[in-house]
Amino acid sequence: MEIIHRVSTSHKAIAFTFDDGPNPIYTPQLLDIFEEVSGQATFFMIGKQIELYPETALEVHVRKHEIGNHSYSHPHMTQISLDACERELVDTESIITQVTGVRPAVMRPPYLDYNLEIHAITAKLEYHVIGALNGEAKDWEMPGVEHILDSTRKQVGCGSILLFHDGFGDRSQTIESVRILTKELTEEGYQLVTVSELLHMRES
Repeated sequence: MEIIHRVSTSHKAIAFTFDDGPNPIYTPQLLDIFEEVSGQATFFMIGKQIELYPETALEVHVRKHEIGNHSYSHPHMTQISLDACERELVDTESIITQVTGVRPAVMRPPYLDYNLEIHAITAKLEYHVIGALNGEAKDWEMPGVEHILDSTRKQVGCGSILLFHDGFGDRSQTIESVRILTKELTEEGYQLVTVSELLHMRES
């Protein structure tokens, strides 16, 4: 039962990931930031949010970023029935496929709440289950740009997966932090790639 927090690779590549969108205010700002540094990112989207903002989700796809499955309604998956859990993923997968024409290959459990029973479902649906290294940044709590930057910089390395949020509430600190980090990392020679691209770089 593996949640992937980093990929073992000698490539100087990093995956930025964003949870809980799409959001019509913050998601487009992130797309512009990544365009400025010629990077790609992965957006773990909630089914309900895609239904509200399908144009924003489509824009993410058109601009060549990856969309991952983050459930339909963001429950603690270990606290609902296995049938409900599977439905959360299947419904969202169907919405993503409908909007973009592409089936998601990666998922992140809400709250990283995961166990063997949930793993049986994600394995059946052939998902790579994705975590992240910089959980301490807690950007969702609005802890200040400096805190987000400091906590994240400590986790930077080849194959790192980084977690931020573009949905729910004020995400201005996240936007500012990501603007700074993407510039810093590309100047240091890092390639900013999608999670699936990073997985393809995996070395044993």
